[in-house]
Parts: sequence; structure tokens; C-alpha cells
Amino acid sequence: MFGSVYDLKAFYASGPGRLVRRLIRQRIREMWPDQAGLRVLGVGYAVPYLRGISDNAERVLSLMPPARGVHAWPDGEKNLVALAAEAEWPLETESVDRILLMHSLENAHAPQALLQEAWRVLKSNGRLLLVVPNRLGLWARAEWTPFGHGSPFTASQITHYLTDSLFVHERTQRALFMPPFRSFLVLRGAYALESVGQTAFPGLAGIYLAEATKQVYAGALKARAKAVTGRRILVGASVPTPG
Repeated sequence: MFGSVYDLKAFYASGPGRLVRRLIRQRIREMWPDQAGLRVLGVGYAVPYLRGISDNAERVLSLMPPARGVHAWPDGEKNLVALAAEAEWPLETESVDRILLMHSLENAHAPQALLQEAWRVLKSNGRLLLVVPNRLGLWARAEWTPFGHGSPFTASQITHYLTDSLFVHERTQRALFMPPFRSFLVLRGAYALESVGQTAFPGLAGIYLAEATKQVYAGALKARAKAVTGRRILVGASVPTPG
């Protein structure tokens, strides 16, 4: 299950999936309230959340890994999705303002290489948001959801990965406090559980949302920047202004 992007798409089209999307999107909007004029990149399977956080962004792109395949997005509009290896993104160095990693880090073959590529692409004042399953939460054990696959994390593990990749961990939020059941009664009480869970039982959150900024110091850009020769550059090229 969840071997392809179409499995993920089907989950988010289901009743529980739509509710999960609303709950997580609400938390993302609280952390990133305005992306006006910014370049936003989603990596992994972030398309259910991109439209909600980037309606007024300057540009929006999504990258999906070859192992799961790719589908066009948005439906019925110009495609904004590309297929890319997890550590070889066809993007210019320092070309993106916001990066959302969703269903990505926990499924990466080389998580550190993935974060290093995010560091390369992110602008010096940009922000990274990781959405990953909580190792101690119930959702990491629910194999009928995408959060029950891959390697979940503890909060300290997330901070460790970010620090090793030259990111500064800014804050961590939690979401998905409702049990991973498909019962209508459980789903109906999801918003109440989401509110109570933040203070009553934060350790049982289904996911972490960890925000980080790029740590830049003398020589860091030169050390981390990778050659992009031969890559197809999707963002960053100058566009002439109509006369």
C-alpha cells in the first residue's frame, strides 16, 4: 500500500484523508500565514497542501520521487509537478523561499542528502517545513494511512538531522491528535481532540511540523553548493518584462 503517488492521491480523496488534510493545512497556515510574492516548493507528496498555503505565491512547484511515480497537478491546469531524485533537484542554488517536505523525509533512502539538497536550493532567508510522523504517536502504526509507512521520528531526531544539515531549528508544532480510526464518530470529534490534545497529551500527536531556517556562514555556500551542469533548471531564470 502507498507504493505509488496514486495510492496517496486516493487516500486524500477519502473521507479520513480529507479531514487529515484540513487539520494539517490549518496548522501549516498558522506557521506560514502569508506567502505573497514568494517561491514555494513542495517535495515528496505535498500537492494536497500547496494550494492552501500558496494561493498568492509568486511561483509554486512540486517535486515527486521516481520510486513512487508522478501525476500532474493541479487538475485541469498547467502542470506544476516534476519527477526528481531525492538529492538531485533540477533547481538553481538559492532559488526558493519556502520548502515543504511532506511524505518525504521518513521515506528517503538518504535523509541527510535530502536535507542537504534542500539547504542548497533554499534562499539564505528562506524557511523549511518538515511534516513527519511522530514515532511515539498512533498514526505511525496505522498502515492504512501514509503516516504508517517509512521511518517515523522523535522530536530530538528531527532537530539532530536539521542541525547536521546546517539548518537552525526554529520551532516544532504538533497535529493529528485524533486516533487513526475510520469511524464517523471519531472523525466528528476530530476538531475538539485537536484543540485539547495540544495541552492535554502533546506527546501523542500523530505528526510533527518542524520549521527551520538556513544557517549561513563564511564559506558555507561554497562548501554546500552543487554543480548544476546538465540539469534542467525549473526556477530562477530571468523572464523578460513585456513592453
